Amino acid sequence: MELLKAIEVQHLTKKFKDFVAVDDISFAVDRGEIFAFLGPNGAGKTTTIKMLTTLLQPTSGTILVNGFNPMIDKDDVRKSFGIVFQDASLDDELTAYENLEFHGILYDVPPDIRKTRSKELLDIVELWDKRNDIVKTFSGGMKRRLEIARGLLHHPKIFFLDEPSLGLDPQTRKHMWDYILLLNKKENITIFLTTHYIEEAEKIAGRVAVIDHGKIVALGSPTELKKQTDKTTLEEAFLELTGHEIREEELGKGDQMRERIRMHRRGR
Repeated sequence: MELLKAIEVQHLTKKFKDFVAVDDISFAVDRGEIFAFLGPNGAGKTTTIKMLTTLLQPTSGTILVNGFNPMIDKDDVRKSFGIVFQDASLDDELTAYENLEFHGILYDVPPDIRKTRSKELLDIVELWDKRNDIVKTFSGGMKRRLEIARGLLHHPKIFFLDEPSLGLDPQTRKHMWDYILLLNKKENITIFLTTHYIEEAEKIAGRVAVIDHGKIVALGSPTELKKQTDKTTLEEAFLELTGHEIREEELGKGDQMRERIRMHRRGR
């Protein structure tokens, strides 16, 4: 019987000495769902993803990813997901095709499937014509598209995207999400994303968890969050949930979320 939940988290906490980065959070993500973490820098989004993907040991709580415990069944968990990090992790000295080939070898993808899958994915992200070009010659948008293709090569059941559109221009962001939505629909891949872009979470995700100071302060569809806060936009709902004042500690960390809101309002 196939599992109904792609991710199950119960009372998850992560402490770094006296600092609580993630504070007793619980949530579940259905298979095939697009689920977003929305929150400012330092809210606990990336720390949560690192625990889900075996990179960090939780202080307490339980996690199941595709039915596996990331701290016990690390290999099974890693084989079942793909990931795009905030920072590029490609080998700049290899070609686009070689980056996919190397990834396929690491994940024990058979040669014939690697070849077919690489062609399919490079076509989807419109990089097939650039397959033999060295990656260091690529633009930032091209690298992000290649990372998406690489992360999907081994047919993962879950795709983690940690601020995938950070620094991309609006056109590239739109195309990137078009690719991801196509694959979500075509292959029923569960998408777990973190973002600073409020409009991105509203348009892409079926459900949104607003996380602030390590706690999930609200969880639901964008419509439900707006109804819960009695606001007409997700931006207003976010501010209602996390506060309207700029906090000094967030400003010191380069709080891009509130800066984007401020600039957005100025441009109205």
